[in-house]
Amino acid sequence: MSHTLIALNPDLQRLRDEGYNVQITNQNFLVISDVPYVKGDRTIALGALASNLDLAGDRTVRPQDHTAKFCGDFPCDSNGNQLVILQHQTQEFQLGSGLKADHSFSRKPLCGYYNDYHEKMTAYIALLAREVAAIDPNATARTFRIVEGDPETSPHHYLDTASSRAEINEAAEKLAEEAIAIVGLGGTGSYVLDLIAKTNARRIHLFDDDDFLTHNAFRAPGAPSLEELRLRPKKVDYFAATYSKMHRGIVAHPEKLTGENLDQLQNMSFVFLCMESGPAKRMIIDKLEALGTPFIDVGMGLYTKRASIGGILRTVRSLPDRRAEARARISFAVDDVENEYDRNIQVADLNALNACLAVIEWKKTRGFYFDIGHERFISYTIGNSLLCKDDIYDKAQVDTPGICSPNTEGDG
Repeated sequence: MSHTLIALNPDLQRLRDEGYNVQITNQNFLVISDVPYVKGDRTIALGALASNLDLAGDRTVRPQDHTAKFCGDFPCDSNGNQLVILQHQTQEFQLGSGLKADHSFSRKPLCGYYNDYHEKMTAYIALLAREVAAIDPNATARTFRIVEGDPETSPHHYLDTASSRAEINEAAEKLAEEAIAIVGLGGTGSYVLDLIAKTNARRIHLFDDDDFLTHNAFRAPGAPSLEELRLRPKKVDYFAATYSKMHRGIVAHPEKLTGENLDQLQNMSFVFLCMESGPAKRMIIDKLEALGTPFIDVGMGLYTKRASIGGILRTVRSLPDRRAEARARISFAVDDVENEYDRNIQVADLNALNACLAVIEWKKTRGFYFDIGHERFISYTIGNSLLCKDDIYDKAQVDTPGICSPNTEGDG
């Protein structure tokens, strides 16, 4: 409730964004902890400043009371004399959530009231900070302390301060998927996970039955230790352990999707296919289309020539309204000796770019980004840095300059 209330109110959220250690107690007091103040012996201590909250439902209104509560010794000026300009009452005040204050301050602004809680709390903090600065200019109440996420409202172990600082919380909430599946944790799939783990998706299911080996470490995010590689963990277990440090909802499935276990995709709200082409991919896509589940298929087709690498990256977005166009852009070819992409060339920066393009397309689908073009196919050609898009597949256009071939291999 504390995190939700703060996020709903700009004055409270601004306090948190500016680095103050903010909480709401169960008795509806706004508390800012880690506030430096000067004691009588001219040493600096940390106290807590509190104010009762006036609300209209779950929204703050203009504070009706100009006084504030303080936990700690009575503050002094830089010479060790009590700040009589703050004196109001000295007694015990119960704040809730196990907190209690020792003093009450009274400092009314010239207009007679504070406009909001950001103005009120920072005004009192500034009075204390002025005296503190004379002794230690580096002491501050803006600690930017890490705040633990609420399991009931956040999929993360700590708060997403990046979205709040950028004032895009409303947009970020559009990404609160119930369950996302990433099928294939190779180079591109692991970067997709890295990006999705930083969103509000509640559950992220990982499907792959391969081990995480040394070559995987050179095309995946992060840096596994030699000891970790020697353990030869399953890819899904390695990445689940890594990203569970941040996200609560990582679910590892150390198995390959087959006709016997495809029902595990039943309750997925979105799926990323980061796997090799072939019958298995066709079977999974048949299932997703039957379920009406939106998905994105990614892949890259790379080749070497004159000791340099060329090729194409592609991203196909398949939504229930336009399945045929998406299918026309997805490769189901099986590797053979005539396939120029059969060496499974992977490069970390291209894997990352492929993942970025895929995740951007997902975010467009959910309204996080503008989606003016409604493209369903994106490709990037390495040699000429050509980024192109298309909606409708026309076989006659495949060999036309500027139109990219759909027959590139999937990520392994």
